[in-house]
Amino acid sequence: MKINVAHIRARATNGGHIDFVVFDAKSSSGGDAANNQLLAQLTARAEASGLKVDQSALAYSENGRIRFFGSKHLVDHLSKIGLPSWTHSINV
Repeated sequence: MKINVAHIRARATNGGHIDFVVFDAKSSSGGDAANNQLLAQLTARAEASGLKVDQSALAYSENGRIRFFGSKHLVDHLSKIGLPSWTHSINV
């Protein structure tokens, strides 16, 4: 299965940079434990593909709205800026 990925490097509040990855995916059950497991698997796959990942999140549609699940600071950031554009894809 092909998963869309957004890999973005942004300026951190401390003046450095942060690399974050957003995956166009949700676990089949949608539960927190399953989403955590899926996020860990996809993050490991992205890192194995050569992407630097400081924080990661899942992005999916639920009841007509985009929802984010993952690193708290990244989810808060994405909730403000919205869904980033997909830059890569990975096969799982």
